[in-house]
Amino acid sequence: MSEPTVAATAPSPAARGRRELTYAVLLCLAGAGLALWAVTRTWSVELTARGSLPPARHARTGVDLLPWVSALALVGLAGGGAVLATRGRVRRLLGGLLALVGLAVAAGGGYGLTGSFEGGVSRQWPALVLAGGLVAAVGGALTAVRGAGWPAMGARYERPARSAAPPGADRPAVERGTRDAWEALDRGEDPTVS
Repeated sequence: MSEPTVAATAPSPAARGRRELTYAVLLCLAGAGLALWAVTRTWSVELTARGSLPPARHARTGVDLLPWVSALALVGLAGGGAVLATRGRVRRLLGGLLALVGLAVAAGGGYGLTGSFEGGVSRQWPALVLAGGLVAAVGGALTAVRGAGWPAMGARYERPARSAAPPGADRPAVERGTRDAWEALDRGEDPTVS
C-alpha cells in the first residue's frame, strides 16, 4: 500500500472557495442575526415612584435606545444573503460594506455597554450586540479580502444566450403559430418577445 500524497488530500481551490464562501455568509448572517435579536431585548428598566403605590416600571429595549443598530443589523442580514448573488469586484465591495456595517453595529453595542441610560441597565444584551457586530465584521472582511475568487451562482440562474434561430423566427412565436408558442414555453422562452 502506498501512502496518500499531500496533494491528493488537500482540497481543490474550488472546494476551498466554496467553504470560505459558506463561512463568510454564515458569519455575516449569524453576527447580524445575533445583534438583531439582542437589540430587541430589554436593556433598561426605569422605575417611577407613584406615592404609596408600587413604582411603575417602564422597560426600554435596545431598539428604543439605539434604533439605528437594528436597522444596520437588518442591512447586515440582507448583505449576507447578497454575497451569494454577487461576484468579483462587486462582491469585494459588498464585503467592505458589510465589514463597516458590522463595525457600526459593534460600536452600538459598545455604546450600550458604556452609555448611561436612565434606570437599571442590563449589560448582557449590549455585549451580545457588540459580539454579533464583530462576527459580522469578520465575515464582511473575509468577503472583501478573498471574495473575488469564490465561485458565483450556477449557470442555471444566468440568462441563456440566444442561439441561431430558424428562418421566420424574428417574429414572436405567437405570430408563427400556436405550436411554436407552446414549444417556446417548453424551452423557457417568452413567446411574445422576438
